[in-house]
Formats: sequence, structure tokens, C-alpha cells
Amino acid sequence: MASSKFISRRKTRQIMVGDVAVGGDAPISVQSMTNTETTDVQTTLAQIRRLEKAGVDIVRVSVPSMEAADAFKSIREQVRTPLVADIHFDYRIALKVLEYGADCLRINPGNIGNVDRVKSIVDSAKDKQIPLRIGVNAGSLGKSLLRKYKEPSADAMIESALTQIDTLDKLDFHNFKISLKASEIFMTLQACRGLAQQVDQPFHLGITEAGGMRSGTVKSAVGLGSLLMDGIGDTIRVSLASDPVEEVKVGSDLLKSLGLRHRGVNLVACPSCSRQNFDVISVVNELETRLEDIVTPVDVAIIGCIVNGPGEAKIAEVGLTGASPKNLVYVDGVPNHKITNANLVDDLEAMVRKRVESKEAADKDIIATD
Repeated sequence: MASSKFISRRKTRQIMVGDVAVGGDAPISVQSMTNTETTDVQTTLAQIRRLEKAGVDIVRVSVPSMEAADAFKSIREQVRTPLVADIHFDYRIALKVLEYGADCLRINPGNIGNVDRVKSIVDSAKDKQIPLRIGVNAGSLGKSLLRKYKEPSADAMIESALTQIDTLDKLDFHNFKISLKASEIFMTLQACRGLAQQVDQPFHLGITEAGGMRSGTVKSAVGLGSLLMDGIGDTIRVSLASDPVEEVKVGSDLLKSLGLRHRGVNLVACPSCSRQNFDVISVVNELETRLEDIVTPVDVAIIGCIVNGPGEAKIAEVGLTGASPKNLVYVDGVPNHKITNANLVDDLEAMVRKRVESKEAADKDIIATD
């Protein structure tokens, strides 16, 4: 389990989305959503595979039509990653994707229709042991709530969620997670914190419609980071008007920064200044690209000069401190050897991969011994 000594996770029940546990003591998972036409099966599959390579845990796919449902079936048969089918309005589509093997169904009971239609979905999900994700988006609150509260608010979102939960409780269905999302950070925080005190279902976190790559990353880091530091959140999606792969990268980095996820390279690097003895920015950018495929946790520090370099390098598994005429490499916090700027990225990549191979071999020995 990924954990942080500074964060006490909220106690929740656990559900299974495919083979990924959500809630309880499970690691916080990272999600994204395809933005291709679902009916374009090959393009959607290609995007899912890129998301898998980036480290996604769960992928959501929009299914707005019966044609898309048939495409979803084909997609489901060709990927291993758990897939969440996103359904609105038409309960018949929900029933179809449940039949086709969706690992989770995202619905809003309020826009599905009458209770009988919701019950048909719940009965099928219960029979197939497939969880639901119910959710509230501040931008699509019901008319009665908007009349009552005059405008979207955290209280309106909480009431909407409790109404949906009550519907499922009356149907004796408890295999679900909840999301409360707004594009406004403080509304999201207030809604999630308020509901977290009243229910024990796992939470899916997100700042909806957060914005483009830069602004959306900042808003998501502030909003999701605040909730995660409170111990709230069991699975997250960083919603960006950008390549979905970037959502996975940002989400993973967010969890790593809080000590809640330990996967891949944790790269510490200085912002660079005139003291640098090599081009820190280009080295770091190139290394990040080359090492994206690594999933084994490894700490790497790249510092351009000797002011902060030795201190950072001493707490990394592989560290580099810029110096003249040669840079100093640390391994496990101990000075190991010196290297020149020539072939610097190649040398660093080789050292990190050797380190990863050593850790993976050690892990295999432990498993074999057990």
C-alpha cells in the first residue's frame, strides 16, 4: 500500500473496479478518460494503450449511443485495464454495457429516469457484481435544487449526492463510489469535506473542467492536493483540456509529491541558474522522456552546482552534482565517481536503468524466497 507518514487516510469501504481496489487501505488510483470517438475502436484502443504506458490504473469511456455500446464491447475485449462506461439518460445503454463487461458504470440516477429504470440498472449491476460511480457536477444540478439554493453551491451538491445515495440505499445497493466536482476549487473542497463526514463510500476526486495544461494542473494540484492532505480521496482524475496522457502524468506526480504513490522515477531537479555546470533543464527534460517507461520506484536528483547538490544527492538513490571540471555522481548518497558533460544524459539513463534492474532482481529474489 502506498502511504504517507503525514497523511491519515479517511476510513472507507472498498469496492473493486475490475482488478483495481478502490477505497479501504488500497493505494489511491489514477484515472483518465478517452477523448476519441468511442465508435472509432482502433483510435480509442490506441489512446488507451498510451494511457496504460503512462501508468493509468482505470480508464473511463463515454458511451452515448447503442452504436458506441457495441464499440465498447470490442474495446473491452482487447484491453486489460479496467474500463468505466460513462452513461447518461438512456438506461438501455447502461444495461447493454453491463452485459458487455464494463468494470464500473458511471451514472447519475437523477437523469436516468423513473425509479424502475434505475432499479433495472442496479439489479443488473448487483447480479454481475459491478460497481457504480454516482456523481454530482455543479454545472448540472437539478432544477429543483437550483430553485432552492438559487445557484450552484456545496450544500446543493451534498444534497444531490445524498438523494442519489438514498435511492441506492432503498434498492439495497452499496457497491458504489461517489464524486463531487465543480470547476470552482472552494466549492469542491467544501462539498467533499462536508459529505465525507456523513458517508463511508470511497470518493473519486476531481476539479471538473479545470482548464488547459498549465492552469488545469495548478487548479487540480491545489484542489486535489488539499483534499488528499485531509485524507479524503480514493481515486483521482486530473481533468485537463489536453492530451489525456498528461492527466495521468500530472495525477501520478501529484500523488508522488504527497508520498501517496511510489511508482516510477521521482526526479528532483534544481531550476538552474548561472552557477550550473551543465544545462540542467535540457538534461532533466530528456531524462524524463527517456525514463517514462520505468514503473519501479527510484529517487533521482539532478542538481547543477555544489551549493545544494551534495545535500540533495545524499538522499537520492542516484544523484548528480554539477562541478568543474567534472560532475560528481552519488549512489545511495555516497560519492561514487565523476563524469564529464559529454554523453551526460546517456550515462545517467544507464545508471538509473542499472539501479532499476538491481531493485527488480532483488524483488524477484524476495518473492522466490517467500
